[in-house]
Amino acid sequence: MMRFIWPFVIFVVLAGFLYVGLHLNPREVPSPLIGKPAPAFNLAQLHDPSKRFTAEEMKGQVWLLNVWASWCVSCRVEHPVLMALSRQNIVPIYGLDYKDKREAGLAWLQEGGNPYVLSASDTDGRIGIDYGVYGVPETYVIDKEGVIRYKQIGPVTQQSLHEKILPLVAELKAK
Repeated sequence: MMRFIWPFVIFVVLAGFLYVGLHLNPREVPSPLIGKPAPAFNLAQLHDPSKRFTAEEMKGQVWLLNVWASWCVSCRVEHPVLMALSRQNIVPIYGLDYKDKREAGLAWLQEGGNPYVLSASDTDGRIGIDYGVYGVPETYVIDKEGVIRYKQIGPVTQQSLHEKILPLVAELKAK
């Protein structure tokens, strides 16, 4: 009888972990980068590869870094939200074209419109790794000191924009 107790206890513990895990929201994966300086990068701009873009250039302003790709279906879902936000001039949006061919990224922006002040090209995905990108799209709110304050996993929606991102941007701008 005693030899069956330990397998039963282990089964109950594993079943408990599975039960809890099934009720977690995968979009709420905490990022270890929140509250830490945004990783440095020096990338070619998508529209003009002879020009570079660095996170260091953004010091002194609150900004969004949106990781996107032409092959990303969810990016098409969030694109109208980003287009509307860019027209409002509330916060500058910079793009990171992730693991994409330059021509495909340019064509995608030509087709759907360009909400970005500029986009940088991360063709090999190394900067995405530094930022802890799980998959595209992802959006980061970065403060005036270059610290990541929020990470949106998945498409930016009207709800996430109005409930989380814009209030945080307003708070960070006021500091």
